[in-house]
Amino acid sequence: MSLAIQAEGLVKRFGGTLALDGVDLAVPTGKVIGVLGPNGAGKTTTVRILATLLRPDAGHATVGGYDVVADPVRVRSVIGLTGQYASVDEDLSGTDNLVLLGRLLGLARREARARAAELLAQFELTEAAGRPAKTYSGGMRRRLDLTASLVGRPRVLYLDEPTTGLDPHARNEVWRVVRRLVDDGASVLLTTQYLEEADQLADRITVIDHGRVVADGRADELKRRIGGQTLQIRPAVAGQLDTVAALLGELTGITPARDTSAGLLTVPVSDPVLLSAVVRRLEEAGIVADELALRLPSLDEVFLALTGKPAEEALV
Repeated sequence: MSLAIQAEGLVKRFGGTLALDGVDLAVPTGKVIGVLGPNGAGKTTTVRILATLLRPDAGHATVGGYDVVADPVRVRSVIGLTGQYASVDEDLSGTDNLVLLGRLLGLARREARARAAELLAQFELTEAAGRPAKTYSGGMRRRLDLTASLVGRPRVLYLDEPTTGLDPHARNEVWRVVRRLVDDGASVLLTTQYLEEADQLADRITVIDHGRVVADGRADELKRRIGGQTLQIRPAVAGQLDTVAALLGELTGITPARDTSAGLLTVPVSDPVLLSAVVRRLEEAGIVADELALRLPSLDEVFLALTGKPAEEALV
């Protein structure tokens, strides 16, 4: 398996603060790796080292096969970086922003304009190409940010919280763009404060806490690592809650957790075959369920188990 990014034992200190304490990270070519962690865990420091903006105090990292310390110029030639804040000039049009970046990257004027037109069309911004960026909607600006990071045709893309502050519709637009980039062969390192985003986009997830990698794997692997599945039942008739609770207790040997206001029962299960038995017993008892589901822990529950903090507190 070829790796677009490989980092081993990265260490970084800022005065007396140890920001990274031996971080290992691997991004396979053509994949998306999500990096999660509480605020101050070391995510941005890791990205800055991999983007050659910081030098590690110890450890080793390569991007696109180039060493980030020994060969930073070549590393920069293969990467693109989109941060959480707009990086374009809001007074310039979409076209002028991209042409300017193309010229700074050494493209001839005609080549820069052709590349700008190509990217604007690819990201469905052609109609707005001549308008100042400050007139764009939030989703359009983020797409323009992404096009700006792609002018130089990077093989590796860093997305540092790319959808911060966007509404759900605009976030979905950015997700669609990222999936298209990966389909075209890009390798992506994604940091995000939205766990749903990591669940949707990342092939693997690395969790960093206190400067160390505390977990790594596919989302489903991480979910299984902290516990089994949970069975949820909401009977259509609220008065049948006690009957269903007794039924679940009999089948599982565990008293189900009860949310009376929501009319919901939940119980951990170790054998997914149990679902069939529950359905059969409900039918025999003539009980109709408005909700009946077997689910893994959420990524938010994984985050809480690994870091000791709920994501909404840790990632702000």
